[in-house]
Parts: sequence; C-alpha cells; structure tokens
Amino acid sequence: MRVILGLTKLAVAAAAPVLATEPPDVPRLQKSDGFRGLREQPIVEGNIDAELFYATWRTWPDDLRAEAESLPEAERRAAVRRHYGLPASADAGDVPFAYAETRDGTWATNCFVCHAGQVAGELIPGAPNTQIDLQSLVEDVVMAKVRIGRPLAATDLGVAAIPLSRARGTTNAVVFGILFDYLRDDDMNLVAARPRTGELLHHDVDPPAWWTTKKKSKLYIDGFAPKNHRVLMQFMLAPSNSRADVLATEPLFEKVLADIEACQPPAYPGPVDETLAARGRVVFEATCAECHGTYGRGQGDPEWTYPERMIPLDEIGTDRVRHDALTVADRESLQSSWMNFYGRDDVLEDPSGYVAPPLDGVWASAPYFHNGSVPTLWHVLNPDDRPAVWARPTDPDAYDFERVGLRADESARLPGEFRSTVDRRRYYDTSEVGHSSAGHDYPLLLDEAERRAVLEYLKKL
Repeated sequence: MRVILGLTKLAVAAAAPVLATEPPDVPRLQKSDGFRGLREQPIVEGNIDAELFYATWRTWPDDLRAEAESLPEAERRAAVRRHYGLPASADAGDVPFAYAETRDGTWATNCFVCHAGQVAGELIPGAPNTQIDLQSLVEDVVMAKVRIGRPLAATDLGVAAIPLSRARGTTNAVVFGILFDYLRDDDMNLVAARPRTGELLHHDVDPPAWWTTKKKSKLYIDGFAPKNHRVLMQFMLAPSNSRADVLATEPLFEKVLADIEACQPPAYPGPVDETLAARGRVVFEATCAECHGTYGRGQGDPEWTYPERMIPLDEIGTDRVRHDALTVADRESLQSSWMNFYGRDDVLEDPSGYVAPPLDGVWASAPYFHNGSVPTLWHVLNPDDRPAVWARPTDPDAYDFERVGLRADESARLPGEFRSTVDRRRYYDTSEVGHSSAGHDYPLLLDEAERRAVLEYLKKL
C-alpha cells in the first residue's frame, strides 16, 4: 500500500490541482460568488499553458495530425479542445472553460473540468462533462513536452500507476479521494502515508449533475458523506498543498456550495408530447416516485418530494464496484477530521447500497447510472436492450432527442482496431470491471406504452 501511495504522489499533480505557494487573496474571493470564483480567481498553481496544450496535436496519429495541420490556426485550436472534451470559454478566448489563467500565463484546473458539460449544443455549468478525456490529455502532454524540449516532471509519470479514467466522460475520482485522505491527519497536516487495508479498486464514475444537490442531505451515490462545503474540497488535499493552502480556500468553497445549491436544471430544448407526458406522470408517480420523488404538477409548481431512499445492492442490482471501493475504515476516516468539522456531521460508515437520485434535469445528465454505463433514458427504461458496447459521439453537440441521451453507436463487441487511445476511450465496454449496465430492472414491470409515456414525462423534470 505504501508503494501505491508513493506512486500517487507522482500522479496527483497531473490529476488534481496544485495550490500556489502563496495563499489566495481571500478578500477578493469573498467579493465573488462561487462559480465566478472558480473561473476568475486561480487558487491553484498552473500545470499547463497554451503553448503546451495547443502543441498536443503534433503527437496524434498520422491521419489525425495531418487533418489538424491542414486547418487554420483558430479551427485547429478548437479541434484540440474537442479532442480532449474541453469546452471553449466564451469569455476567455483560447482558455478552455475548465481552466483559469494565472498571473504567469499558465492554466489552473477547476471543478468545471468534470462539472461543465456541453449538452445538445449548449455549455451548461453543473452538467456532467460527458466528453472529458483527461487520461489522454496527460499522456499527450508528456509527448508534447518531449517534442518541444521541455523537461519531464516526476508527476508526468504518475498516471501510469494511478489512471485518471478508462472511458471518456468518466473519472477515477473516488480512488484519488481515498489516497489523498491517507496522506493527511485529522487537522489536514501532511503525514507519511497512513497504512490502508484492502486493494485499491480503480473504477470509472460519471460526474453527477450539480442541480440535484439542493434536494440531498448526503453526497455521492452511496450517501456516505454529509453535505458541507469542506467535503467538496477533497481534491485540494493533493500532497503538494500545505495545511495553510487548504484552509485558505475554504471561503471560496462556502460560496461554491451555495452556488451549487442554487443551480437550476436546464429546460428540455426539444418537443414534448404533453398528452403523453401527462399519462407518463401518472405511471411515474405510481411506480417510480417511491424512490425518485415527485416533481410538481404543472408549470411553475414548486412542490416536490424526495425520499433520499437507500436501495440495497441486492435489490438495485447495479454495478457494485463503486460501493466496494470505499471500505468502512475509509469512510470512518472522514468522521473525525477537519473535512467533517471534527465530527459535527454524521458520516454513513457502512451504507447498504446506493441512494436513488433526484431526476431533475435528467435529460441533460446522460449517460446514466453512477458509472455512466447506459447511454440514454430509453435504455434505462428498456433493460433488455442495453448495448454491450457503445461509443460516445465525436460531435459534442450530437444528442438523441428520440431516446433522450447520447447519440451512441451501439455494438455487440469492441472494434478490432482503433486509430488512437482517444478513439478507444470513446467506447464503453460494459463487460469491464466497474462498467456493468445491469440492474435497475423495475421498468420491466411496465408495458411498452407505459415506458414510452414515462420517457416523455422525464423530459419535463
């Protein structure tokens, strides 16, 4: 375990933000709301710059490189951003939305790297970034450094030991959270790696939609963590950050949580059959609301219920790797630490399963299930027709308005060859560990007409 944690120290700078040596200007942060603070006030040390980022295309396979080289500069830069799933920022030129530019011209990552997605052509802060491919970006940055003659840092080698993800649009964030915690004492001081019992289960998770947070009292799919702003700071615990650095960011994250709580789900941009949706609401409230709650009965009706119900693993039947990746000891570690106000809030140390999420704005949070294994709501409602393998669309604006979700290419198996690792990571193989799309078979109790009506109703939430 100590060997793994040692390798983690090589990986974290590539995988997570690194705070600047000077504490952030807290008074300035207090004058800004949380989302603007993440975008405008770099509180982390830059780990990439424009020259390096926009040189990565030269590392691509021959056909992709030739195609990029033929483009005008502005179009080539847009192609690089699309290649790694980083939406552009309308207010920051060539700096992707997931970065803030520092005083020295480098780019510092922020929470929007996973939590700002382009859905049906619109960039939506708080939506999961279903196109992000940080693993490929870090690998190509290493090659770009070699090409332009920049020295490699020890952190460039870390992702070989601790992967950022296997599939595009997902993240191995849970494992990084575990490892960061074992490098701190309860007061957030850096310590020699504390021993941990059990194997590290690397696995992909789908970033949750932020606008559902206001309905919850607990965070994450297993509901183990209390909803407080310090828990959101877990990726500030990278070993390059001092205790003072971590504490200095707290005022910003108080505002970030407030903005997340105020985040509203986007309205469905496509057509809705109101008559069919009305029938779907009746079916939904009779069969689905017991776990997922109710959502009002008309335009502008604010009334809702949400039971925050924990579904045992044996009942829900969805992939259990995410649940097993955190041990009781891992969860107990949060209970008494600064991250949890030294025990102020309750930590669920041994959850029995997964918490059924609210479905507000569910149309904009594809793919589905906690591991992102199901491409559309139609597939959620038709368990027997879920694809064994599916590929994300290359066009981030592509959206399936008929089945409500990603316009995915479905197949029974992986293709025999891939042009690049980026192309391979577009494919989601449900036979891989942690990628199962099984479970949540409740829709099989409905007939086809009822499932179609529920699908129409889900567009309105």
